[in-house]
Amino acid sequence: MGGTAGGVPADPGFVEVWLLDAVTPQTADTHSHLVRPASMEWQKTRFPGCEAKTLLFDPKTGLMTALMKFAPGAVLPDHEHVNIEQTYVLEGSLVDKEGPAQGIECKAGEFIWREEGSRHVAWCPQGGLMLAIFQVPNKFFEADGRVIDAAGQDWDETWGHTRKG
Repeated sequence: MGGTAGGVPADPGFVEVWLLDAVTPQTADTHSHLVRPASMEWQKTRFPGCEAKTLLFDPKTGLMTALMKFAPGAVLPDHEHVNIEQTYVLEGSLVDKEGPAQGIECKAGEFIWREEGSRHVAWCPQGGLMLAIFQVPNKFFEADGRVIDAAGQDWDETWGHTRKG
């Protein structure tokens, strides 16, 4: 993969998927932008068992809406929600595996949102399909001390400009 989408350079990794699938052309003639997820391919992420169909992505602000599909037992490792995150579970469930809300389970037909600054490990014991909305990309905490985004890029260098105030 590579190249550009909507005139925006595509970086390798997860962010490139967002750009290829979801960037609205800057010359759009309308204020409504129809996305057809059924015609989109599921894109692998760097997280085993996690795939995405990005419905909206703003590469300047990091705003993203995506369908996320998790295989049974898939884990989204230690991460922090920089701003509010919203998730509506369509199938399966999403469980806080580690963190202050450990054990809380959001099941199909339920909605969960997480406050700015919340940190946890998410787990889908039976797998799951969900609609997720992020105001700014998550910070992922690596064992070596690095703080990165979902694409593996340094979070501060890539998204530090999105911080409030």
